[in-house]
Amino acid sequence: MRRRDFITLFSCTAATWPLAARAQQSAKIKRMAFVQSASKVSRMTVSGPPWYGAFFDELGRLGYVEGKNLGVERYSGEGRTDRYPALARDVVSTNPDLILAVGGRLSLDFKMATTTIPIVTIVIDPVALGLVANIGRPGGNITGVTIAGGLDIIGKRMGLLVEAMQKLSTVGYLASRPFWEDARGAAAREAAKRAGIALSPAILGNAFNEAEYERVFRSLEQDRTDALMISEEPEHAAYIAMIVELAAKSRIPTIYPLREFADAGGLIAYSINQVDVYRRLASLVAMILKGANPGDIPFYQPTKFELVINLKAAKALGLQMPAMLLGRADEVIE
Repeated sequence: MRRRDFITLFSCTAATWPLAARAQQSAKIKRMAFVQSASKVSRMTVSGPPWYGAFFDELGRLGYVEGKNLGVERYSGEGRTDRYPALARDVVSTNPDLILAVGGRLSLDFKMATTTIPIVTIVIDPVALGLVANIGRPGGNITGVTIAGGLDIIGKRMGLLVEAMQKLSTVGYLASRPFWEDARGAAAREAAKRAGIALSPAILGNAFNEAEYERVFRSLEQDRTDALMISEEPEHAAYIAMIVELAAKSRIPTIYPLREFADAGGLIAYSINQVDVYRRLASLVAMILKGANPGDIPFYQPTKFELVINLKAAKALGLQMPAMLLGRADEVIE
């Protein structure tokens, strides 16, 4: 279920300390649990993707260097949502000074597992998810970054699809049932209504796995869906190559929530700038390790977004991308 990578060995066992007492640990090695919903542990290093490098570089600039005064314990939920609660309890039992948890479901399980250990997270909308009551003053032991600057990002992606394709009438929305049934799904339905297009849910079953993705894409082909949107859920990250391949095979123009999909051959990605976001995460982590109360730190709302268009994918689909859209793209893959 879990993967750990213990970077630093400790000769003593940490006790459970209240938030206010954590500032007194300044002379000791700090311990951070870095928990991803789906990404492999081996990627979560300074030599991994650029955003991880930016995170650890920024932490170092702010005074925390892995292997010197910072120990990092890495975990992955491997996209298996049913095991998140046990993973959260397991991580909490190790008593880290801080937990960095990436993903909405995962963060909710950590919220249930501890009210004392500081949690820094990335989610699409922490208020809509029920993680905190207020973005400006979260309260409790949680703060972080809104992965898309709020639910409006869903409407922006839909608008890009409408701009990219003429005569668009039906768009599929690939998501888990919890996503579709909460405020995020409601935002997608409202965005479709405003755009004057029909939105068809493409719901994964009880798990994120190959069989479920194959089933959903077969259904999309049978329904002759004009285009597809992929939800913001981080669990998709474990299946980027497969999702892109299935979309290409089904000849369904698709817009994705992260540029990794476009890099892998996907048509369009509109997302946060991950390098910028992970630098912000490092800043929040450093503030808390130095004694700040996470409940007093506002969630950071990104202002940098990137539009990536893959012309190879467009050509394979027989799409002529509008010149104005290409002109606004931050990167065009040819």
